[in-house]
Amino acid sequence: QTDEVFLEAQIQNITTSPMFMEKVSLEPSMMYNVAELNTVDTAGESESTFGSRTYLQPMDTRQYLYCLKPKQEFAEKAGVIKGVTVIGKLDIVWKTNLGERGRLQTSQLQRMAPGYGDVRLSLETIPDTVNLEEPFDITCKITNCSERTMDLVLEMCNTNSIHWCGVSGRQLGKLHPSSSLHLALTLLSSVQGLQSVSGLRLTDTFLKRTYEYDDIAQVCVVSSEIKQ
Repeated sequence: QTDEVFLEAQIQNITTSPMFMEKVSLEPSMMYNVAELNTVDTAGESESTFGSRTYLQPMDTRQYLYCLKPKQEFAEKAGVIKGVTVIGKLDIVWKTNLGERGRLQTSQLQRMAPGYGDVRLSLETIPDTVNLEEPFDITCKITNCSERTMDLVLEMCNTNSIHWCGVSGRQLGKLHPSSSLHLALTLLSSVQGLQSVSGLRLTDTFLKRTYEYDDIAQVCVVSSEIKQ
């Protein structure tokens, strides 16, 4: 649902001796910034999730996790990050129990970026929990991923549980390629439980083409007595 990429790397010691893991890092490509998710903050200090011992016993496996986010100049261009993209390469450095140093650097890792079609709709803000039959607000972001200008009309279709508040068939105006607009919408749920936000329709009046958006997000609906 976001432009973030999570990379999980499993590293196994297939030798017969323990290894000292000196460094395991991800060098991102020019399009991404990387955050390592292999530490936890304890009492203001950062500690490895693997503990103080950095030895990897024979046949043991560790899982390393990294989060990559597109740099601002690429994130703002909806059509840039698509197709096969290079995300970076892993750099692994270790020492054997005899002090011999080893290093492995992978080739550039690739991913298949998700295809959003001509128009991408994403949720910017939505509450986790809402009251039954009480209006709540969400914020949507609409991005033109095509190479042509669109003239968009927004329609809101009610479902069995989700009811949209406002006028359907609203003109959103022209949206140029790689441009985005934000929409503040109001809706309510008539059914308790975990409900799916569905029923948004965008029509490009230039091509008479309609894009349907269902299961955009989920929200937990409770009675007002429970929430209070």
